[in-house]
Amino acid sequence: MLSAPPVEAEIGAKIASLFAERGASQYGGEGVSQEEHALQSALMAEEEGASPELIAAALLHDVGHLLHDLPDDAPDNGVDDVHEKLAADWLAGKFKPEVIAAVGLHVTAKRYLCGSDPEYYATLSEPSKVSLALQGGPMSAAECAEFQRHKYFASAVRLRKWDDAAKIPNLSTPPVEHYLKYVRQVAV
Repeated sequence: MLSAPPVEAEIGAKIASLFAERGASQYGGEGVSQEEHALQSALMAEEEGASPELIAAALLHDVGHLLHDLPDDAPDNGVDDVHEKLAADWLAGKFKPEVIAAVGLHVTAKRYLCGSDPEYYATLSEPSKVSLALQGGPMSAAECAEFQRHKYFASAVRLRKWDDAAKIPNLSTPPVEHYLKYVRQVAV
């Protein structure tokens, strides 16, 4: 009798397949693909010595973009693809809570950083500014204070900063397979 592959192997194969099938699509209006962006985010997390949970979250934070069928320029046409919710919903039941929360909150973290640091907004790329407007804009002071109390606040903010920096054309990174070891460690 054949046994089913372990959940970690199945999810790793599904993630590799998603990147192979859809990862070459453009990352918004940036000069990198979805896969390049994900790999750069994961590389930055790994280089900072982040936990396996945060490295996996860095790799998977925008997986929602690979799950919908909207065009790459949806934000330019006034459409918020709610990719963070798609991603968190897809990851639910497959990963530890820190992975799911960091992924689900990375857009909220952008809104927080723009609301809490007036200079942060200026560091965003133009496509990120366009999507910010669709995502609710900068948080108010009260919203910032509330978000700071969230259990996964620090993880979401760290992930957001890697997300913002991971837009470097032609940056050499390890392949998706390199990061699947972290994915397997934090799968449930």
